[in-house]
Amino acid sequence: MIEYMETVIIGGGPAGLSTSYYLNQFNKEHVILEKTEKIAHPWRNERWDSFTLVTPNWALFRMPGSERNGESPDGFMPKDKIVKFFEDYVEKFNLPIQYNTNVVSVESDDGKGYIIQTSTNSIKAKNVVVASGFQRVPRVPRLSGKISGEIMQIHSSKYRNPDSLPEGAVLIVGSGQSGTQQAEELYQSGRKVFLCVGSAGRLPRRYRGKDIIKWLDEMGIFDLTSEQLPPGVGKFRAIPQLTGKNGGYTISLHKYAKDGVTLLGHLKDVEKSKVFLTPDLHKSLAMVDQTESEVVKMIDQYIRELKLNLPEEELPELEDGYKQALIEELDLKAENIKTIIWAGGYDWDFSFVKVPVFDSDRFPIQHNGVTNSPGLCFVGLPWMPSEGTGFLVGISEGAKNVADYIAETRSSVIN
Repeated sequence: MIEYMETVIIGGGPAGLSTSYYLNQFNKEHVILEKTEKIAHPWRNERWDSFTLVTPNWALFRMPGSERNGESPDGFMPKDKIVKFFEDYVEKFNLPIQYNTNVVSVESDDGKGYIIQTSTNSIKAKNVVVASGFQRVPRVPRLSGKISGEIMQIHSSKYRNPDSLPEGAVLIVGSGQSGTQQAEELYQSGRKVFLCVGSAGRLPRRYRGKDIIKWLDEMGIFDLTSEQLPPGVGKFRAIPQLTGKNGGYTISLHKYAKDGVTLLGHLKDVEKSKVFLTPDLHKSLAMVDQTESEVVKMIDQYIRELKLNLPEEELPELEDGYKQALIEELDLKAENIKTIIWAGGYDWDFSFVKVPVFDSDRFPIQHNGVTNSPGLCFVGLPWMPSEGTGFLVGISEGAKNVADYIAETRSSVIN
């Protein structure tokens, strides 16, 4: 039996919940389809035990209708409180969410709307809002299959704490937010850690009296569209290294090196218990350092232009990482490496949407989240229209754009 619904929202994350909130304000019929059994699945089941937000709590409080619930706006909420926040959000606004419902496909219904095939039923809808997330599929390189079965391999989303891993050293491939934070926790617990350094830049946690995210927000960086990006800056560049643990502090790979972490270049190939590396560590470290330098210069210029009365600040210049040798071959057995953590991030996957609205990168072609296929929209992704619409700081904006479009132009139920 086919069900009928004016609007179907696919995904119960922040973007889907925000869109639902706005549609409720318009009294528009809709349902959220969430494939997992509980709200806040990523934070509940795909983050390590000591995880906290890396953006200050005020970014989370930008979700429409949300309240502080006693939390400091400048603090960094731990995972259990993040889960509670979303549980309370759904309950407070009575959002119509249907759990354990995986969407298998979305197809056009001959111009009359869309047919959504789920794991349990079929739904016809006038509108579909895809809110399944930007980070959907854990990224693990194919060469992982060439590594000896004696070595445990996990994606960073499966790491929980040092005791959850076999005894021995750990190789982490990827130096973004997850890779660096997990590396730090492991080496501070007494583990020997090897870390492959990538392109993710470093940002100071705080600079000249403010959190770095607050500065970027005030300067309008999150409001930039893809057309406004500086030359050479890609739309999908790596997210900079940040942490909110213990109130937040600056992550530095140079400090890791000083503390005994072995920094490595990019992974090139593997052969059972041998790892082959590109000798580009120092080049990567220079890129990491350059990110901080460029952002700090922007803030200084912004302060000068607004004539803000703020004291000067000089950040420490560490160079310990440059003192490390360039390693091109690593013997996993000889180094007692028993675990590899793949921390290269995630890929998006909208293959279940069988409507031709994607570019060559399989990324949606849209304007403010609205595609050229009437009633098919996307939320929770960057560049809809700005970078911020893919993150907590701007998800609400993208959701409101889509909800306004549906309420103003797409308000009729299929019969």
